[in-house]
Parts: sequence; C-alpha cells; structure tokens
Amino acid sequence: MKAFCFIAAAAALLSASVPAGAQSEYSGKDPVGKVSYSLPMTVLTLEVEAVQENYYAGPYAMYASKYLGIDVRKKDAVTCSLSDIRISSCTEPDTKRRFLLNMENAGSRTAMLELTSAGLVSVASGCPDIRSWRFPAPSKADFSDKGVTSNLMTEATTLYVGVKKDSVYDRVSVQQSMVVEKSLEKRAEEAAAMIFALRDQRLKIITGDTDASYDGEAMGAALAEIARLEDEYMTLFTGYSETRSQKMTFDIVPEKERDSQLYVAFRISETEGLVPADNISGKPVILEIIPQPVDQPVPDKKNAKAAKLPYIVYRIPAVCTVKVTDGTKVLMQSRIPVYQMGIESNMPLVSESKK
Repeated sequence: MKAFCFIAAAAALLSASVPAGAQSEYSGKDPVGKVSYSLPMTVLTLEVEAVQENYYAGPYAMYASKYLGIDVRKKDAVTCSLSDIRISSCTEPDTKRRFLLNMENAGSRTAMLELTSAGLVSVASGCPDIRSWRFPAPSKADFSDKGVTSNLMTEATTLYVGVKKDSVYDRVSVQQSMVVEKSLEKRAEEAAAMIFALRDQRLKIITGDTDASYDGEAMGAALAEIARLEDEYMTLFTGYSETRSQKMTFDIVPEKERDSQLYVAFRISETEGLVPADNISGKPVILEIIPQPVDQPVPDKKNAKAAKLPYIVYRIPAVCTVKVTDGTKVLMQSRIPVYQMGIESNMPLVSESKK
C-alpha cells in the first residue's frame, strides 16, 4: 500500500526531460540553473533467519542397539535449515536514468515542488539497515562429566618366576593384580547397566517397593534426580545437539533487461549457514519475479497538443508476483510493485500563464 500511495503523491514519480548523461563527457558537475533527479528504482530486501544444528554422536553410540535396543546416529553432523523469511521493498534513485530540469520555466518550478514533496530530488532511500551475524566457531563435544563409574578396572594375571631348588630352576606361578584401562564396550555395558538400575529404582519408589519412605516433595526431588542421572547416561549413547540462530539480510535489484527473471537471492551452506549468492559452497535459494503487463493508457484526443510541450519523464511500476523457492518448493510468494519493471511515461510542463 505504501508503494501505491507513493505513486499518487509523486504523480507516478516524475523525472526530467533531458538526460543528464547526454553530455559528451561528464565532468562531475551539473549545469548551473538546472536540477537533476533520477527515476525511482525498487530494491527487494530479504530478511532471512536460519537455524544450524551441530550434532555430537555419543561415545557409546555403536553399542546403543546391543545394550539398550535403540538406534541412534553414530556420526557427528552439521545441518542448517531456514526458519523465517521476510521480504520487503524500498525505493532508491536509479542513477542510470537521471535527468536535468530547466528551472527557468514556471511549470518546471511547479513540477520541482512536486518532486521535492515526493522525496525524489535528494538521494534518499527507505531501505533498512543491513546487519548480518555469522556463526561462531562450533564447540567440541564434551562427555567428561557424564557417568559415575571409573574408567579403570583390576584384572588378575598369572606370572611365572624361576625358583632354584637343588641347582634346578622350577617355574612357579604367582598371582598378581594389574590396573588396566577398560575397553569402550566394557564402559558402555556398565553405563547401560546403570540406566536400567536407575529405572528399576524409580519404579520401586513409585510403587513403594523400597525400605525408604518418600512422600510429597521428597518423592518429587528423588524422581527428578533419578531422571537427571538417566539423561546423562543416555546422552553417552544418544549424543546431543547444539543449535544456533543466524540472521542475515540480502538485497536484490531487479533488472528489466535480463532474459531470465530468476535471481539467486542467497545460499545455504551446511557448515557456514547463510552465505551470499556468489558463494557456491551452499545450496541456492531462488527469487523469481513475474511482472504483470501494464495496460496501454486510454487515448485522449483533446490533449493531443500537449505532446508538443516540454515534458517530464516518470515511471509507472509493474505489479510483480515475487516467489522465493529452494529449487523444489515455494517458500513464500507475494505481490510487490517494482518500478524498473514497469513503463516510462511523461507529463507536459504547462506554464502558469497558460493555466
């Protein structure tokens, strides 16, 4: 609605009749006594939010099926998915379509006031500030505080020593205990046994099949602590995930001269999250613009003479259907007026003496 109000206020966005770039060589200064201004140009802004998940597989994941009877992910993984997309439009001066207006004509001064009220003389933009946030470096998995069993165990081994008897050495066995590191499967077996022991203890508390008596807050606290311990041990098998949110803004400037109105708005990378369109490491998200045709004006024979008067050029925007797709499905769709996809027209300058 703001775009249509903008058209009405600006008489469909006026522009000067003499192109500023028509000079053989531009010196960087406009002629004295003339004012330059540009036709309006629409910029589409996508505000995108994505969620990245860093999954860390549990150290006992390969034994989850054997000891717990469950299937879990066994490898670390990073995934990124879109959670929110918002599209908006703003107006900027199209410096490629800049014109000069001679202020000596009274009609030019009147038209200039209209241009000033529309905000098209100065290089003003209604675009939002562009802010982006990148993912921090992912943290490493840490299972050091999970579980309460020791990592070491004692094994009995038999050693043989030589004992001299009557000038003869005999082999004598000697029992000796050695502290060795538990195997990964042994630790997984103990963790699974602890999980079932906790579940059994919880059932006994709930059913009252225990020597201790629990009631009120004591029972709730005991059950909560058992649940916490069970979750810790289960994490050793099921792993855990960390999620991070990322927000970025991408601008797309439609070009009417393009053969295809398909634009790579941005890309999604599993490792880097949201990345610009020129970063080919990510999967592209496509923005498609489908302009509706602008109907021809109704001819007015009474004002045929106005075609010979000095005129001001302005733009009439085309209402476009804008689609955002990920290559397979439509993520969002909206109707937005786009100035440069429309047509250029003109308005005659009429001096006050002729009114």
